Amino acid sequence: MTVEVISVGTELLLGNIVNTNTQYLAEKCAGLGLAMYYQSVVGDNEERMTKAFTEAFERSDIVILTGGLGPTEDDMTKEICAKVLGLPLILHERSKQRIADYFVRTSRNNITENNWKQAMIPEGAFVLDNDNGTAPGLIVEKEGGCVILLPGPPNELKPLFEEKVVPYIKKRSPETICSAMVKLCGVGESRAETMIKDLIDTQSNPTIATYAKTSECDIRVTARAASEAEAMALIQPTVDELFKRFGENIFTTHEEETLEQAVVKLLKQKGLTVTTAESCTGGLVAARLINVSGVSDVIKSGYITYCDEAKHQILGVPSDLLEKYTAVSEQVAGAMAIGGAKAAGADACLSVTGIAGPDGGTEEKPVGLVYVGCFLQGDTVVREFKMRGNRDKIREQAVVQALDLLRRRLITDMGE
Repeated sequence: MTVEVISVGTELLLGNIVNTNTQYLAEKCAGLGLAMYYQSVVGDNEERMTKAFTEAFERSDIVILTGGLGPTEDDMTKEICAKVLGLPLILHERSKQRIADYFVRTSRNNITENNWKQAMIPEGAFVLDNDNGTAPGLIVEKEGGCVILLPGPPNELKPLFEEKVVPYIKKRSPETICSAMVKLCGVGESRAETMIKDLIDTQSNPTIATYAKTSECDIRVTARAASEAEAMALIQPTVDELFKRFGENIFTTHEEETLEQAVVKLLKQKGLTVTTAESCTGGLVAARLINVSGVSDVIKSGYITYCDEAKHQILGVPSDLLEKYTAVSEQVAGAMAIGGAKAAGADACLSVTGIAGPDGGTEEKPVGLVYVGCFLQGDTVVREFKMRGNRDKIREQAVVQALDLLRRRLITDMGE
């Protein structure tokens, strides 16, 4: 089946809001085995919205529209959908009551008349109750096609899609579609694709696709079969082959698991604690770790030591070391890792020091030069990286490399 996404909102065209919904939906639809050939963004204009929706409905099996379901005059998605499909709008009593209940629940008693507009639905539509907002989602089937209308706010769209739309699409599909995600770190997308080109060239069922992220790469393996068990049986040999080829570069096969979650899980399994000593990343490594629920079991503290004085006073980096090698050096990165672990009383410490730019680089030490140190139970390792990109990109890459260095040490140095 083919699927198409139309994001509605002039604010998206103006760049006032980043369109994260399309990225999310594209990834989720790929995981469901749907082919997506078109994505579009259209402003709050009746003529252009009508044209975009009409073309999408003619060429795609499923059309997903996001945004434009609110109470104001420029929220026209539902009305235009109904007009194109030739369906009248009727009042949905349950949705009206849920809107009233939502206002009471959020201590707002001033319901204006235009809010009831959100309770009007195309006749015959299946309503997706929205527990996080007032506008319900909708599924409308006509002439063998399907239109799915979802609210624009991501905190409303994502739960509706996960809980209501995914089961609907799976039920609608004539086959069971399953996928497995193999997540890599330390291998770029181009290299990963080269290493599995023979698998990609001969793929049929399952199919293989690579997705690039900052210093990470995901490989999705998707199969179609009569049942979930049969689909997974088709997937497993390919996953096994990926493990043979990528080895410890694979940090998880769980789609929702992040690199930091994998690291925290390893630390918990081994009963170890960790701290961070950061310069150019300014606390980003610690922040990634703290994203993980339950990380308080393993993280001791985090130190931001941006200037040389802080490195000396907080981490105990010798002044003569800083003077001789400068803050951006293998020697100082190692001393930061050792000092951080000692200061926190932790089993492990990740340190980062580098030149994120855009200023501060020299011919000898250019922008993008980063040293990552990892102290682990008495042994310290430092890695040098030469990264490209702007300041944010370099810092983001440094965070990933730091987390991955600790992960690799946990699985190799300690016999995982």
